[in-house]
Amino acid sequence: MRKACIVVNDYYKKNRLFDLDDSFVNRDNWLFGFHLLKTEFRRQGIDLSTHDINSIRESEIVIFNDMPETIPAKAPGQVFFLLALESIAVLPANFNLYRYDLFDKIFTWKDDIIDGAKVIKINYSFQFDYHFSLDLGDKEKLCCMIVNNKYSCHENELYSARIEAIKWFEKHHPDEFDLYGSGWDQYFSDRFLNKVIRRARLGSLIKRRRYQCYRGTVPSKVPTLKKYRFTLCYENVRDIPGYITEKIFDCFFAGSVPIYLGAGNITEHIPLGCFIDKREYATYDEMYRYLTGMTDATYISYLENIRAFLDSPASYEFTADNFVHKIIGEINAG
Repeated sequence: MRKACIVVNDYYKKNRLFDLDDSFVNRDNWLFGFHLLKTEFRRQGIDLSTHDINSIRESEIVIFNDMPETIPAKAPGQVFFLLALESIAVLPANFNLYRYDLFDKIFTWKDDIIDGAKVIKINYSFQFDYHFSLDLGDKEKLCCMIVNNKYSCHENELYSARIEAIKWFEKHHPDEFDLYGSGWDQYFSDRFLNKVIRRARLGSLIKRRRYQCYRGTVPSKVPTLKKYRFTLCYENVRDIPGYITEKIFDCFFAGSVPIYLGAGNITEHIPLGCFIDKREYATYDEMYRYLTGMTDATYISYLENIRAFLDSPASYEFTADNFVHKIIGEINAG
């Protein structure tokens, strides 16, 4: 059997990237596309494993999962591919275009660099498994947010916008909003600073920011999201064309209407009737009035639009099947 490898960080080694039974890593089944990719490779007589199992040197096909710090020289007959999926705010090296010449092809979501030949369009992908109800009796509260507390220096970061939203709800309507995710009970959003504080035992000298609306972490997002009419759905960064992650699809699969802020060209990929565009509201007061004044009939129409989109050919570009077929097709095309 021919060999292929995918170069990953330590977290995903030992083929953990493909393990659907690892509930900690495969939260909300987000690894399904990679699992399907390994399955399809095997069907074609190729063993795809992480690079600690199939080394780069012995692999005919090498897929780099995000831009590595160093790129080895190719052996004769080898082909190199790059999956540039991580956010530009988290890993700007993914979009160092001058390094793209070192790969045979690049797969990414970033619409403004796609050429269809060298740089191939690919989205974050999902297994479309949803069974949400139109019965509004399941909705226990108005709105929530499920995100980890992070920080970025990128000029278009949205971490600070999330905090702005949290503070507004906490000040004006604390009983109608819940916050979930890790890191919100820490001293700072920067993990390194938190570690320094703990090791130096300075915790008693520093006041933690405690949010009244914080409800802790959840093992899976969908069962929690389904309890809320709306979900604040802010990407890590805004106005990057094509950057559409799992956040909006988590809402779709749960039957919670997303209030979206992120990709400037979101409506080129997802119809407006499936979400509320945060950009249309200058203030949170204005947005809140719209949410609370919405009739049940209008709300249900959003859910019906979401279901229609998920069932339509237009959503195929976000499926795990498309993720696999696009990669396999480009590799086979040479």
